[in-house]
Amino acid sequence: MHEKVIILDFGSQYTQLIARRVRELNVYCEIYPWNKVPQLDKNIKGVILSGSPFSTLDQNSPGPDLSNIKGKYPLLGICFGSQYLSNNYGGEVLPSKIREYGRANLSSVDKKSILLQSIKENSQVWMSHGDTIISEPSNSSIICSTKDVRVAGFKINNEETYGIQFHPEVYHTEGGLSIMKNFIVTICNCSQDWTPSSFVEETVSKLKNKLGNDSVIMGLSGGVDSTVASVLLHKAIGDKLHCIFVNNGLLRKNEYESVLDGYKNLGLNVKGVDASEDFYSALEGISDPELKRKAIGRVFIEVFEKESKLVDNAKWLGQGTIYPDVIESVSATGGPSQTIKSHHNVGGLPDFMKLKVVEPLNLLFKDEVRRIGKSINIPNEILGRHPFPGPGLGIRILGDITIEKVKILQDVDDIFIKGLKDHGLYDEVWQAGAMFLPVQSVGVMGDERTYENAVALRAVSSTDGMTADWCHLPYDFLAKVSNDIINQVKGINRVTYDISSKPPATIEWE
Repeated sequence: MHEKVIILDFGSQYTQLIARRVRELNVYCEIYPWNKVPQLDKNIKGVILSGSPFSTLDQNSPGPDLSNIKGKYPLLGICFGSQYLSNNYGGEVLPSKIREYGRANLSSVDKKSILLQSIKENSQVWMSHGDTIISEPSNSSIICSTKDVRVAGFKINNEETYGIQFHPEVYHTEGGLSIMKNFIVTICNCSQDWTPSSFVEETVSKLKNKLGNDSVIMGLSGGVDSTVASVLLHKAIGDKLHCIFVNNGLLRKNEYESVLDGYKNLGLNVKGVDASEDFYSALEGISDPELKRKAIGRVFIEVFEKESKLVDNAKWLGQGTIYPDVIESVSATGGPSQTIKSHHNVGGLPDFMKLKVVEPLNLLFKDEVRRIGKSINIPNEILGRHPFPGPGLGIRILGDITIEKVKILQDVDDIFIKGLKDHGLYDEVWQAGAMFLPVQSVGVMGDERTYENAVALRAVSSTDGMTADWCHLPYDFLAKVSNDIINQVKGINRVTYDISSKPPATIEWE
């Protein structure tokens, strides 16, 4: 068993960023809801308390029992976590007279603090709180302040318990990763042995024990996640893995043929199934985004149910689900984090599905999946592919879906993606695509007035999809792409570019 760090989740959307920072240090961590603290054992090296949308002053705010943690394991409270420690161990928290949201600068940094080693005076940190720690816990020392907050950080004397009012897990905090490393490596004494090679070895071993002689039907998409998951399953069970690539009629232009061709050199047993008509029939007349996702998910499973009957001893459905999919659909561990949307491969599965689900990557973030893929020699042209949503163009066509709309959007998307590659911009973008908007606008082509469709182009930079910023693509490039789309795609007379970040927007429009 690997040594690990436990993160208690109080519902913050930043909780997953804490986990990513820990993983970046090659230390395994797990997230648990605050009210479901796991059994503590010798493998646990430390505990982190997350932020929260709650106030510690609320009557119904989270109240974990830390009696088996505080003073016995290294403990770091972040934002709400630090306020909880203060409020329950002799300190005082009150509503802020001057609330801190966004950037702030540290002052009075304790040079002797192990947690803040190498952190300089006036370092920028990221704040997000409406309450303030008025007085630190009993028998503790303040280790840093800001202009407006006296207790920006504290340490309880004679034990490795720390609280910081800011968020070291976000990129805006200068030295944030150093603070995390000081806690995880120096204070918790973690050995940093959770590496891609160790993950592969352990995952393959677990899959062998879990699956035995059973056969697995694996859904391929041509993307990073399903490919890495398939290769891991293949290492575990060999020819008992039966890969299926389904054409749902919502793929990119010519993607069905190109993906099948790309898998020829990976040694996988891949079968292509063209079920586009089934998907179109199920989606007819449906405009609601959630209903579209559920319809796509239902047909997806029906196809695999049918294919599984053609495979002897098929008892499992393999999926490339990754951690952000789970987090955004439901709270991954039953905690209080808010549901944003459902994903076709983690929710809404019909009751008749007789296949059990195996998800080798469901605790990994996207960047971790790519590192795993590189360690098992998956080609860069696959690892470098932009993420593409499971429901495909079905959630990039706002409103109802028709074959005509799909064809138009495929052509638009093809021009945009090829343009990014031709201009050397593809690898600078994390994800890109086009959206078919449910509006028509007036235009002029030649001497004729037109009333045709509008599309939006979307390109974002990100690390894991949890947060994203719109890409500042060159104006000349956008002008050329817009001109090419309007001239070459019949039915489009207006092109827009989406400059929304996540949050508040999501990457996909539905």
